[in-house]
Amino acid sequence: MTLPFDTLPDGEVRARLAACLPVARWVDQVASGRPYGDRSALLAAAGGAAERLSDEELDQALAGHPRIGERATSPHHQAEHSAREQAGVDASDDGVTSALARGNAAYEQRFGRVFIIRAAGRTAPEILGELHRRLDSDDATERAETVAQLREIALLRLEGML
Repeated sequence: MTLPFDTLPDGEVRARLAACLPVARWVDQVASGRPYGDRSALLAAAGGAAERLSDEELDQALAGHPRIGERATSPHHQAEHSAREQAGVDASDDGVTSALARGNAAYEQRFGRVFIIRAAGRTAPEILGELHRRLDSDDATERAETVAQLREIALLRLEGML
């Protein structure tokens, strides 16, 4: 059985992958691994390629993400994905919006980067709880958590693309 992903033109595959995780090495590795033949082989390869990110790759990946609770807008290259993934965060709830803004600011001050979490399927209170929990992490633990969350987001987006 042929996976439609395997037969897409290279430029289209790369553009779609970059929308999942905008890291050139990851895009190259996943695109050049074709044909995969089936969904599970593709997801395993994509997941493995995203297990580790260099500092530069981490910066590239995070540059494309809005803060939790903020809506990305065009020309933001991940606006559509981010809006769908953050659907559980009610931007009309001033209490939630304020708590997320305070938490985001504290996180950025503490770690020097935007807080990232796979928001899809999570409520605002769950996200806030994770944000507060992660504020207590040491730098190495939080960096690893950030990479793991980016990996989850990339795989979720890739599955949605399939």
